[in-house]
Amino acid sequence: MDGQLFFKKLNSLCTSKEIFDFLSSLEVMSDTMASGALQRISEIEVDDKGLKNPEGVLENEVFRALCFRFEFESSKLSNAGLLNALQALINLRIDPQSTLVASLLSEGEKRLGKGQLSVKNLCSLGESLLELENPSYATLEQIMNHMQEMDIEKWSPREMVLVYKILQVTVKEGKPYQDLLNRMNSVTLTIVSQLSPKFTSIILNSLVVLNQTQAVPLVTALCKHSVKHIAYFIGDELVDILEAFLYFGYHEQIFTEVLEKHVPKSVCTMHPQTVSKVMQYCCRKRILSKPIFDAVAESFICNGDRFTTDQIAGYIVPFGTLNYLPPSASSLFRKLETILHTRLRHFQPHTLLNLLHSCVLIQRYPLNFLPKIFSPYFLQQLQAQPPGLDRIVTSQLIHLFLTVTLECPFYEGPKLLPKNQVKGFLMPHSLDVHLLKRVKTGLLYLLKKRTYFASEVSTPYFYIVDIEIKLDEDGFVLPAAQCEEVHRRIALCVDGQSRFCPNSRNLLGEEAIKQRHLQLLGYEVVQIPFFEIENVQNCREVAEYLRKKLFP
Repeated sequence: MDGQLFFKKLNSLCTSKEIFDFLSSLEVMSDTMASGALQRISEIEVDDKGLKNPEGVLENEVFRALCFRFEFESSKLSNAGLLNALQALINLRIDPQSTLVASLLSEGEKRLGKGQLSVKNLCSLGESLLELENPSYATLEQIMNHMQEMDIEKWSPREMVLVYKILQVTVKEGKPYQDLLNRMNSVTLTIVSQLSPKFTSIILNSLVVLNQTQAVPLVTALCKHSVKHIAYFIGDELVDILEAFLYFGYHEQIFTEVLEKHVPKSVCTMHPQTVSKVMQYCCRKRILSKPIFDAVAESFICNGDRFTTDQIAGYIVPFGTLNYLPPSASSLFRKLETILHTRLRHFQPHTLLNLLHSCVLIQRYPLNFLPKIFSPYFLQQLQAQPPGLDRIVTSQLIHLFLTVTLECPFYEGPKLLPKNQVKGFLMPHSLDVHLLKRVKTGLLYLLKKRTYFASEVSTPYFYIVDIEIKLDEDGFVLPAAQCEEVHRRIALCVDGQSRFCPNSRNLLGEEAIKQRHLQLLGYEVVQIPFFEIENVQNCREVAEYLRKKLFP
């Protein structure tokens, strides 16, 4: 049969039985036809779980005859027939230690050593090796040495992608190929528009693994290109895209808008790990997207029982970090509590702490689970696992301690031991120095003396107040150093942009809890947000603005 006609017929068949019947009807078949048939069988019979019908394929007489031919005539096969058969057999989960696969691998390596393989052949051999559990790094290195001598500009997009994948493995083994990478990055930049969603995600993932932070033009072009394909990424592809966006610090408003359209309508069919990565992206970039968060909350309520502990935290933590309660908040946290009651012991210590900390940021109090958090054994577990009791972990523990002390006085369980409490911990969202300076200048104009207010004041309960003003019983301002006859304390929270979700007036969770706790500590909290004061022109106008805020 003519080769073209053969492959047209082969690709129209949809079951392995149909393929075997078709092959039985042929008297003569070239090795490329035979290897093509094996590849088509692997496409039909293999899914994520493995071979669907092992007996129906592996015990079939036609299949066994094909394998016999490839095993005992490997030296007579064309390069394409040899390497396509090898790839198909590995995909069909044929034992790599079998004489069949070993024979084909050995012949492929022999031809590699003689320099008989084209770029396409090299990529095919490399792809087969990557599918093996323990690939030969020496052979992969040999493939890369040959690839370095080839004309990169003539590579197809698929060949380029495969070389990036091989490089991920060889560079991890300490082999330097930066010159080759630089040339590949330059050529890839010219073909970005031709890349499919799958190829785009693979290359971006490779650039992350290979730490190609200097390839800014290529990264930018790939990120922009990926925005057009959000709806077409499948499996881990969107995860790899988001990982690259986070790794390279890339952000574009249009990407957020596309996500807002795609996630709400697809969240029920998306893999939980993908949704978790979307939430991590929003959290790290501080993007409060209500359409995404609302849809994710509904998805958690319906399917949360099936998630891993890391996925549960991935879904929930961003709500606390960005200080947002969805319309379905009561059902969301009822579901979370049910899951925690049944699976508490399955959570890793740091994952559980992150999860419960995020709850208190938005006034959801996990009182039934706090005795575990404050137990000496749990604190030892935190200390033993990276990152240990670092500044962030310690601040989370103190937030939980302050929450039960100030917001839940009826809580009678164990609390954080004094030795685990640190004095005056700093918030991660630091002060806007320029904004603070403007406010201090305005206060000086208003109060006439610098002694009437203090900045960055430590409180007995660990928080640092941006600016503190003391008043006596009649409402007159007292010197900041005076401790007697203080009737009222005003805490000015000078909130720059870093304390808000971008493009919104929504305070981040850690700022919201700080202001809530300062009020419970007896302070009158006066918020000075950047969006109110940024348009105030001169010192006198700032003073007038502060007078209205402080002494209405």
